[in-house]
Amino acid sequence: MLTQKNSYREQIAGFNWNLPAKLNMAAQVCDDWAARDPDRVAIIDLTDGRRDVSYAELRKLADSLARDLAARGVERGDRVGVLRSQGVWTAAAHIAIWKIGAISIPLFKLFMRDALLSRVDDAGAEYIVTDAEGAEMLDGQTPIFPEDVTLTDTPFETAETTPGTPAVLIYTSGTTGSAKGALHGHRVLTGHLPGTELPHDFLGQDGDCLWTPADWAWIGGLFNILMPGLALGVPVVAARMAKFNVEECQRIIREARVRNIFFPPTALRMLKTADARIEGLRTVASGGEPLGAEMLDWGREAFGLTINEFYGQTECNLVACSCQALFEPQPGCIGRVVPGHEVAVLDAGGAPTEGEGDVAVRRGSASMMLEYWNRPEQTAEKFRGEWMLTGDRGIWDGDFLRFVGREDDVITSAGYRIGPAEVEDCLLQHPAVATVGVVGKPDALRTEIVKAYVVLKPGAQASDALAEELQGFVKERLAKYSYPREIGFLEALPMTVTGKVIRRELKVRAAQEANE
Repeated sequence: MLTQKNSYREQIAGFNWNLPAKLNMAAQVCDDWAARDPDRVAIIDLTDGRRDVSYAELRKLADSLARDLAARGVERGDRVGVLRSQGVWTAAAHIAIWKIGAISIPLFKLFMRDALLSRVDDAGAEYIVTDAEGAEMLDGQTPIFPEDVTLTDTPFETAETTPGTPAVLIYTSGTTGSAKGALHGHRVLTGHLPGTELPHDFLGQDGDCLWTPADWAWIGGLFNILMPGLALGVPVVAARMAKFNVEECQRIIREARVRNIFFPPTALRMLKTADARIEGLRTVASGGEPLGAEMLDWGREAFGLTINEFYGQTECNLVACSCQALFEPQPGCIGRVVPGHEVAVLDAGGAPTEGEGDVAVRRGSASMMLEYWNRPEQTAEKFRGEWMLTGDRGIWDGDFLRFVGREDDVITSAGYRIGPAEVEDCLLQHPAVATVGVVGKPDALRTEIVKAYVVLKPGAQASDALAEELQGFVKERLAKYSYPREIGFLEALPMTVTGKVIRRELKVRAAQEANE
């Protein structure tokens, strides 16, 4: 763990990943604690009343499920999906899969059938740990209901793995093609720890208790909160919230005595709109996009503390952050580089620059992916020499990294990253659609909303009814947050000579509409 006794520069200078030759995340988050402090509270489960789950009980659940999976034929290297909301069995499922030496795949309940199955098929996952709701979404894969597993006190021997042994496959959307799976090794949790400790002002203080309204299927919920909390011995709250609700959020924090929270920016905006006040928190962290001075000032009034921001992506997470305990944040900036990572802004030639350029992370970061699953060409494109390109533009402001904007066309809406190509491909399946271009339209609450510009086939008539039909068409097939909240009908789309939609012109159009 990092220490409050050292300055920020001392933390950077003295840091070493010190990864052991043998490393398995199941041991980090469960076995080790169950051995030395079995009665310690691991998870406070509020999904059905309140239930405090110890590390000993968590290990019992994980061992029993691991034994069941192994009996079904799951082996080292196999991919197993986890399609569940926040809850004890969600944590136990990932741990069980890692115990076998298999690869877990966090899956969103918000995915509709097409989006879910495309990821499951791409990963080659035969088994999905889920519940009755999730089982209805599957086709051809075997659902496993952990509640039906016979519990036993007999330990399951955790597989011997290394920091680079594949452990988790997390899908992320891009601007072209289908969603890509970022494959991470067992080192990924260790890689997240510094970037979790600092935004929570040295997480692990007496009385600390973690929660986030973000789903545990997202890297921000799974590896910013759940797994680091378990690894550090900080109780993690499990509470299902299908849609963010201010009153429910306040109830959860009050009932579980939450002290440390990760709020996506959209949740903060909804709290601000409701003029909500929350007492008793020690830290609030946020990531996804810069908050700005106004939101930081409001946070000081609403929470009585300074919100710490952080930055990263599915491919390499938590590489920069703020830490009020060490230094004052700089409005408009993401923060400073997290110890253990090397971040640079590269010019067009790939050399570090003090001017605006491509934000990149040097190879060697423990939270960096091993590769894109079965996509060697796209993996190679992600790197420029020793640097992994984030796809974002930035500039240095002293030691602080200032976010300029996204280089690609990924839409950031309510904290979710949405690939426009997937939405376009879905809309093109509708019999009335000839062609379509999807972009992000600026939005005060969600940062951006999905806006689809549609050209209809001959005979089809533009109407509000058709727009609603197209929205429903996407809702039924993709993640619920991916549907276009606005649809505009055009006679033609701006196209390149090779027939590609020029999204930047559509983005200009959307921005103009937002300002009208």
